[in-house]
Amino acid sequence: MFQQKSGGGGGGSIMALNVFKFCTFLRALGSIMIFFVVGVIGLTYYVIVVENYGPALFNGGLDSFVAFLVLLFFHAFLVMLVWSYFTTILTDPGGVPQTWRPITDEEEGGVVDPLVGTDQSTAGLVLNKDQMQKARFCRKCNQFKPPRSHHCSVCRRCILKMDHHCVWVVNCVGALNYKYFLLFLFYTFLETALVTVSLLRLFIAFFGDGEIDGTAGDLVATFIAFVLNLSFALSLLGFVILHISLVLANTTTIEAYEKKTDPRWRYDLGRMRNFEQVDQVFGTDKRYWLIPAYAAEDLKHMPALHGLEYPIRPNLDELQEL
Repeated sequence: MFQQKSGGGGGGSIMALNVFKFCTFLRALGSIMIFFVVGVIGLTYYVIVVENYGPALFNGGLDSFVAFLVLLFFHAFLVMLVWSYFTTILTDPGGVPQTWRPITDEEEGGVVDPLVGTDQSTAGLVLNKDQMQKARFCRKCNQFKPPRSHHCSVCRRCILKMDHHCVWVVNCVGALNYKYFLLFLFYTFLETALVTVSLLRLFIAFFGDGEIDGTAGDLVATFIAFVLNLSFALSLLGFVILHISLVLANTTTIEAYEKKTDPRWRYDLGRMRNFEQVDQVFGTDKRYWLIPAYAAEDLKHMPALHGLEYPIRPNLDELQEL
Protein backbone atom coordinates (compact mmCIF):
# COMPACT_ATOMS: atom_id res chain seq x y z
CA MET A 1 0.00 0.00 0.00
CA PHE A 2 1.43 3.35 -1.04
CA GLN A 3 0.14 6.73 0.06
CA GLN A 4 0.36 9.85 -2.04
CA LYS A 5 -0.52 13.37 -1.02
CA SER A 6 -2.78 15.15 -3.47
CA GLY A 7 -2.51 18.88 -3.87
CA GLY A 8 -5.38 21.31 -3.42
CA GLY A 9 -6.84 23.67 -0.92
CA GLY A 10 -7.20 23.05 2.76
CA GLY A 11 -5.02 20.61 4.56
CA GLY A 12 -4.78 18.33 1.48
CA SER A 13 -6.28 14.89 1.26
CA ILE A 14 -4.47 11.59 1.42
CA MET A 15 -5.09 9.22 -1.50
CA ALA A 16 -4.25 5.59 -0.98
CA LEU A 17 -3.00 3.73 -4.02
CA ASN A 18 -3.16 -0.06 -3.83
CA VAL A 19 -0.80 -1.38 -6.50
CA PHE A 20 -2.17 -4.90 -6.00
CA LYS A 21 -5.41 -3.86 -7.70
CA PHE A 22 -3.46 -4.60 -10.85
CA CYS A 23 -3.41 -8.27 -9.82
CA THR A 24 -7.23 -8.24 -9.70
CA PHE A 25 -7.18 -6.82 -13.21
CA LEU A 26 -4.91 -9.67 -14.37
CA ARG A 27 -7.29 -12.25 -12.93
CA ALA A 28 -10.20 -10.71 -14.83
CA LEU A 29 -8.14 -10.34 -18.00
CA GLY A 30 -7.27 -14.02 -18.00
CA SER A 31 -10.89 -15.07 -18.52
CA ILE A 32 -11.16 -12.71 -21.46
CA MET A 33 -7.99 -14.14 -23.01
CA ILE A 34 -9.49 -17.64 -23.05
CA PHE A 35 -12.41 -16.39 -25.15
CA PHE A 36 -9.95 -14.54 -27.39
CA VAL A 37 -7.89 -17.70 -27.98
CA VAL A 38 -11.02 -19.75 -28.69
CA GLY A 39 -12.22 -17.00 -31.05
CA VAL A 40 -8.95 -16.98 -33.00
CA ILE A 41 -9.07 -20.79 -33.26
CA GLY A 42 -12.66 -20.65 -34.49
CA LEU A 43 -11.90 -17.99 -37.10
CA THR A 44 -8.83 -19.87 -38.31
CA TYR A 45 -10.75 -23.13 -38.53
CA TYR A 46 -13.44 -21.51 -40.65
CA VAL A 47 -10.94 -19.92 -43.03
CA ILE A 48 -8.75 -23.02 -43.45
CA VAL A 49 -11.26 -25.86 -43.36
CA VAL A 50 -14.62 -24.46 -44.38
CA GLU A 51 -13.67 -21.72 -46.80
CA ASN A 52 -10.45 -22.82 -48.47
CA TYR A 53 -8.87 -26.27 -48.11
CA GLY A 54 -12.03 -28.23 -47.30
CA PRO A 55 -13.62 -27.51 -50.69
CA ALA A 56 -10.20 -27.96 -52.40
CA LEU A 57 -10.29 -31.65 -51.44
CA PHE A 58 -12.75 -32.20 -54.27
CA ASN A 59 -10.79 -30.35 -56.96
CA GLY A 60 -8.78 -33.43 -57.87
CA GLY A 61 -5.13 -33.74 -58.79
CA LEU A 62 -2.42 -31.83 -56.96
CA ASP A 63 -4.89 -29.46 -55.32
CA SER A 64 -6.60 -32.34 -53.53
CA PHE A 65 -3.29 -33.79 -52.36
CA VAL A 66 -2.05 -30.44 -51.00
CA ALA A 67 -5.41 -29.81 -49.32
CA PHE A 68 -5.28 -33.25 -47.71
CA LEU A 69 -1.80 -32.63 -46.28
CA VAL A 70 -2.73 -29.16 -45.00
CA LEU A 71 -5.89 -30.43 -43.32
CA LEU A 72 -4.09 -33.45 -41.86
CA PHE A 73 -1.35 -31.44 -40.18
CA PHE A 74 -3.76 -28.62 -39.29
CA HIS A 75 -6.04 -30.94 -37.31
CA ALA A 76 -3.12 -32.82 -35.73
CA PHE A 77 -1.51 -29.61 -34.46
CA LEU A 78 -4.91 -28.24 -33.43
CA VAL A 79 -5.69 -31.27 -31.26
CA MET A 80 -2.31 -31.06 -29.53
CA LEU A 81 -2.62 -27.28 -29.14
CA VAL A 82 -6.06 -27.43 -27.51
CA TRP A 83 -5.06 -30.40 -25.35
CA SER A 84 -1.91 -28.65 -24.12
CA TYR A 85 -3.71 -25.34 -23.62
CA PHE A 86 -6.51 -26.60 -21.41
CA THR A 87 -4.18 -28.97 -19.55
CA THR A 88 -2.04 -25.95 -18.66
CA ILE A 89 -5.13 -24.07 -17.50
CA LEU A 90 -6.59 -26.90 -15.43
CA THR A 91 -3.38 -28.27 -13.87
CA ASP A 92 -2.33 -26.90 -10.51
CA PRO A 93 1.19 -25.47 -11.00
CA GLY A 94 2.24 -26.77 -7.58
CA GLY A 95 1.63 -25.03 -4.28
CA VAL A 96 3.54 -25.30 -1.02
CA PRO A 97 1.56 -27.16 1.68
CA GLN A 98 1.10 -25.17 4.88
CA THR A 99 2.64 -28.01 6.86
CA TRP A 100 5.85 -28.02 4.80
CA ARG A 101 9.08 -27.66 6.77
CA PRO A 102 12.64 -27.91 5.38
CA ILE A 103 14.37 -30.91 6.94
CA THR A 104 17.37 -33.14 6.22
CA ASP A 105 18.02 -36.82 6.65
CA GLU A 106 21.29 -36.84 8.57
CA GLU A 107 21.67 -40.62 8.36
CA GLU A 108 21.33 -40.82 4.57
CA GLY A 109 23.08 -37.54 3.91
CA GLY A 110 20.33 -36.44 1.56
CA VAL A 111 17.40 -34.10 1.84
CA VAL A 112 13.99 -35.60 2.55
CA ASP A 113 11.14 -34.17 0.50
CA PRO A 114 8.04 -33.97 2.69
CA LEU A 115 5.92 -33.23 -0.39
CA VAL A 116 6.33 -36.74 -1.77
CA GLY A 117 7.81 -38.56 1.22
CA THR A 118 10.86 -39.86 -0.60
CA ASP A 119 14.58 -39.42 -0.25
CA GLN A 120 15.86 -36.74 -2.59
CA SER A 121 19.51 -37.75 -2.39
CA THR A 122 19.36 -39.23 -5.89
CA ALA A 123 16.56 -37.17 -7.45
CA GLY A 124 17.73 -34.10 -9.33
CA LEU A 125 20.16 -31.74 -7.65
CA VAL A 126 20.78 -32.02 -3.93
CA LEU A 127 22.33 -29.07 -2.18
CA ASN A 128 25.41 -29.82 -0.12
CA LYS A 129 26.29 -27.93 3.05
CA ASP A 130 28.21 -25.26 1.14
CA GLN A 131 25.21 -24.65 -1.09
CA MET A 132 22.59 -24.59 1.60
CA GLN A 133 20.52 -21.44 1.58
CA LYS A 134 18.99 -19.80 4.57
CA ALA A 135 15.44 -21.01 5.07
CA ARG A 136 13.09 -18.81 3.09
CA PHE A 137 9.92 -17.56 4.71
CA CYS A 138 6.99 -15.97 2.87
CA ARG A 139 5.47 -13.15 4.89
CA LYS A 140 2.31 -13.08 2.76
CA CYS A 141 1.59 -16.81 3.11
CA ASN A 142 3.09 -16.85 6.61
CA GLN A 143 4.94 -20.10 5.95
CA PHE A 144 8.28 -21.52 4.81
CA LYS A 145 8.85 -21.93 1.11
CA PRO A 146 11.30 -24.26 -0.69
CA PRO A 147 14.12 -23.02 -2.92
CA ARG A 148 13.04 -22.06 -6.45
CA SER A 149 9.54 -21.19 -5.27
CA HIS A 150 8.05 -17.71 -5.39
CA HIS A 151 4.92 -15.96 -4.20
CA CYS A 152 2.43 -15.07 -6.93
CA SER A 153 0.39 -11.98 -6.09
CA VAL A 154 -2.23 -12.94 -8.66
CA CYS A 155 -2.76 -16.51 -7.39
CA ARG A 156 -2.10 -15.29 -3.81
CA ARG A 157 0.12 -18.23 -2.86
CA CYS A 158 3.64 -19.59 -3.26
CA ILE A 159 4.27 -21.64 -6.41
CA LEU A 160 6.87 -24.40 -6.68
CA LYS A 161 9.57 -23.56 -9.23
CA MET A 162 7.46 -20.66 -10.49
CA ASP A 163 8.28 -19.48 -14.00
CA HIS A 164 5.72 -16.68 -14.35
CA HIS A 165 2.00 -15.94 -14.14
CA CYS A 166 0.52 -16.17 -17.62
CA VAL A 167 -2.73 -14.32 -18.40
CA TRP A 168 -3.12 -16.39 -21.57
CA VAL A 169 -3.65 -19.57 -19.53
CA VAL A 170 -5.24 -17.88 -16.48
CA ASN A 171 -2.76 -19.71 -14.30
CA CYS A 172 0.74 -19.68 -12.96
CA VAL A 173 3.34 -21.67 -14.85
CA GLY A 174 5.20 -23.73 -12.28
CA ALA A 175 6.74 -27.11 -11.55
CA LEU A 176 3.72 -29.25 -12.31
CA ASN A 177 2.45 -27.61 -15.51
CA TYR A 178 5.61 -26.20 -17.11
CA LYS A 179 5.81 -29.10 -19.58
CA TYR A 180 2.24 -28.48 -20.69
CA PHE A 181 2.99 -24.78 -21.17
CA LEU A 182 6.05 -25.56 -23.30
CA LEU A 183 4.03 -27.92 -25.47
CA PHE A 184 1.31 -25.29 -25.80
CA LEU A 185 3.90 -22.81 -27.11
CA PHE A 186 5.42 -25.43 -29.41
CA TYR A 187 2.19 -26.66 -31.01
CA THR A 188 0.72 -23.16 -31.26
CA PHE A 189 3.82 -22.06 -33.14
CA LEU A 190 3.56 -25.03 -35.52
CA GLU A 191 -0.15 -24.38 -36.07
CA THR A 192 0.19 -20.65 -36.69
CA ALA A 193 3.21 -21.17 -38.96
CA LEU A 194 1.27 -23.75 -41.01
CA VAL A 195 -1.73 -21.43 -41.32
CA THR A 196 0.51 -18.51 -42.32
CA VAL A 197 2.17 -20.51 -45.10
CA SER A 198 -1.16 -21.96 -46.23
CA LEU A 199 -2.81 -18.53 -46.56
CA LEU A 200 0.21 -16.69 -47.93
CA ARG A 201 -0.82 -17.06 -51.58
CA LEU A 202 -4.29 -15.72 -50.81
CA PHE A 203 -2.82 -12.80 -48.90
CA ILE A 204 -0.57 -11.93 -51.85
CA ALA A 205 -3.49 -12.26 -54.27
CA PHE A 206 -5.52 -9.94 -52.04
CA PHE A 207 -3.26 -7.07 -53.10
CA GLY A 208 -3.01 -8.19 -56.74
CA ASP A 209 -5.08 -7.18 -59.73
CA GLY A 210 -6.62 -10.59 -60.31
CA GLU A 211 -10.04 -11.70 -59.08
CA ILE A 212 -10.37 -13.80 -55.94
CA ASP A 213 -13.18 -16.25 -55.34
CA GLY A 214 -15.36 -15.69 -52.31
CA THR A 215 -17.57 -13.07 -50.74
CA ALA A 216 -16.28 -9.85 -49.22
CA GLY A 217 -16.84 -11.27 -45.76
CA ASP A 218 -14.79 -14.36 -46.54
CA LEU A 219 -11.95 -12.24 -47.90
CA VAL A 220 -11.92 -10.09 -44.77
CA ALA A 221 -11.93 -13.22 -42.57
CA THR A 222 -9.01 -14.67 -44.56
CA PHE A 223 -7.06 -11.41 -44.27
CA ILE A 224 -7.61 -11.16 -40.51
CA ALA A 225 -6.74 -14.85 -39.96
CA PHE A 226 -3.50 -14.45 -41.90
CA VAL A 227 -2.41 -11.33 -40.00
CA LEU A 228 -3.25 -12.85 -36.60
CA ASN A 229 -1.50 -16.15 -37.30
CA LEU A 230 1.56 -14.42 -38.76
CA SER A 231 1.81 -12.20 -35.66
CA PHE A 232 1.47 -15.15 -33.30
CA ALA A 233 3.96 -17.28 -35.27
CA LEU A 234 6.66 -14.60 -35.15
CA SER A 235 6.17 -13.84 -31.44
CA LEU A 236 5.89 -17.51 -30.44
CA LEU A 237 9.11 -18.34 -32.25
CA GLY A 238 10.88 -15.99 -29.84
CA PHE A 239 9.14 -17.53 -26.83
CA VAL A 240 9.96 -21.08 -27.93
CA ILE A 241 13.64 -20.19 -28.35
CA LEU A 242 13.61 -18.39 -24.98
CA HIS A 243 12.16 -21.30 -23.04
CA ILE A 244 14.41 -23.84 -24.74
CA SER A 245 17.38 -21.75 -23.60
CA LEU A 246 15.92 -21.63 -20.08
CA VAL A 247 15.59 -25.42 -19.99
CA LEU A 248 19.17 -25.83 -21.21
CA ALA A 249 20.33 -23.41 -18.51
CA ASN A 250 18.29 -25.21 -15.82
CA THR A 251 16.51 -22.01 -14.87
CA THR A 252 13.16 -20.23 -15.09
CA THR A 253 12.04 -16.83 -16.32
CA ILE A 254 12.09 -15.41 -12.78
CA GLU A 255 15.45 -17.01 -12.01
CA ALA A 256 16.91 -15.67 -15.24
CA TYR A 257 16.28 -12.19 -13.86
CA GLU A 258 17.78 -13.15 -10.51
CA LYS A 259 20.91 -14.46 -12.24
CA LYS A 260 21.78 -10.91 -13.25
CA THR A 261 22.86 -10.33 -9.66
CA ASP A 262 24.13 -13.89 -9.14
CA PRO A 263 26.33 -14.92 -12.10
CA ARG A 264 27.31 -18.19 -10.39
CA TRP A 265 23.92 -19.85 -10.81
CA ARG A 266 24.09 -22.91 -8.56
CA TYR A 267 21.60 -24.98 -10.58
CA ASP A 268 23.39 -24.53 -13.90
CA LEU A 269 25.57 -27.61 -14.45
CA GLY A 270 26.52 -26.74 -18.01
CA ARG A 271 24.43 -27.22 -21.12
CA MET A 272 25.29 -30.87 -21.63
CA ARG A 273 24.42 -31.96 -18.09
CA ASN A 274 21.38 -29.67 -18.05
CA PHE A 275 20.16 -31.35 -21.23
CA GLU A 276 20.77 -34.76 -19.67
CA GLN A 277 18.43 -33.71 -16.87
CA VAL A 278 15.69 -32.60 -19.27
CA ASP A 279 13.56 -35.45 -17.96
CA GLN A 280 13.06 -33.28 -14.87
CA VAL A 281 10.71 -31.23 -17.08
CA PHE A 282 9.36 -33.71 -19.63
CA GLY A 283 9.41 -36.92 -17.62
CA THR A 284 11.60 -40.00 -17.66
CA ASP A 285 9.45 -41.83 -20.22
CA LYS A 286 10.43 -40.35 -23.60
CA ARG A 287 7.26 -41.70 -25.21
CA TYR A 288 5.38 -38.96 -23.34
CA TRP A 289 7.68 -36.06 -24.21
CA LEU A 290 5.53 -34.68 -27.03
CA ILE A 291 2.13 -35.12 -25.40
CA PRO A 292 0.72 -33.12 -22.45
CA ALA A 293 0.73 -36.04 -20.03
CA TYR A 294 3.13 -37.93 -17.76
CA ALA A 295 3.68 -41.64 -17.35
CA ALA A 296 2.13 -43.14 -14.23
CA GLU A 297 5.56 -43.75 -12.73
CA ASP A 298 6.55 -40.10 -13.19
CA LEU A 299 3.36 -38.88 -11.50
CA LYS A 300 4.42 -40.63 -8.29
CA HIS A 301 7.49 -38.40 -8.01
CA MET A 302 6.14 -35.13 -9.30
CA PRO A 303 7.90 -32.60 -7.48
CA ALA A 304 11.06 -34.74 -7.33
CA LEU A 305 10.88 -35.00 -11.09
CA HIS A 306 11.51 -31.27 -11.37
CA GLY A 307 14.62 -31.24 -9.21
CA LEU A 308 13.14 -29.42 -6.22
CA GLU A 309 15.70 -29.30 -3.45
CA TYR A 310 15.19 -28.36 0.17
CA PRO A 311 17.66 -26.92 2.70
CA ILE A 312 18.27 -27.98 6.26
CA ARG A 313 15.91 -27.11 9.10
CA PRO A 314 16.28 -23.36 9.72
CA ASN A 315 17.97 -21.76 12.64
CA LEU A 316 15.39 -19.73 14.54
CA ASP A 317 17.91 -16.93 15.08
CA GLU A 318 18.28 -16.58 11.30
CA LEU A 319 14.54 -16.24 10.82
CA GLN A 320 14.56 -12.98 12.74
CA GLU A 321 16.57 -11.49 9.89
CA LEU A 322 13.98 -12.46 7.23
